[in-house]
Amino acid sequence: MSVPVHGNWSPNSLEAARLREYCQRGGFLLVDDLHGEYDWAIFASAIRRVFPDRPIVDIPESDPLMHVFFDLDERTAIPGERHLRMTRGQQIVAQMEGPPRWRGIYDDRGHLMVAINFNIDMGDSWEHADDPIYPVPMTALGYKLGINYIIYAMTH
Repeated sequence: MSVPVHGNWSPNSLEAARLREYCQRGGFLLVDDLHGEYDWAIFASAIRRVFPDRPIVDIPESDPLMHVFFDLDERTAIPGERHLRMTRGQQIVAQMEGPPRWRGIYDDRGHLMVAINFNIDMGDSWEHADDPIYPVPMTALGYKLGINYIIYAMTH
């Protein structure tokens, strides 16, 4: 799920119940492109309707997600295209809305049901992979993270 503009996701009771059931039966929800405290507050309120009894926690570096295929030991921000700026010296810099955080919601067995890319835009790293302005290291990291998400979701 890529969070809509300004985080305006608001599941009704039926949608929340169905998403909760999907995740509890082994489904996996990936939330990407969520930026800033305003969007976070709206999203956190909405996901609490889905999982009122589950905390949102930081995904630890030791989590299998970070090592299921690629070892992702660095927590580097993956900027969205809108966060990239060209300096006068023709250097590309990322102006993020805060530090990147990989967060999630776990089930009773300790498996990740919901992964949240906060202040990260993995989707843009794929979408703009062929754009000469978009940094190649960020594209590579975005693909690695995405592959880890896919393999994790299929094996846990």
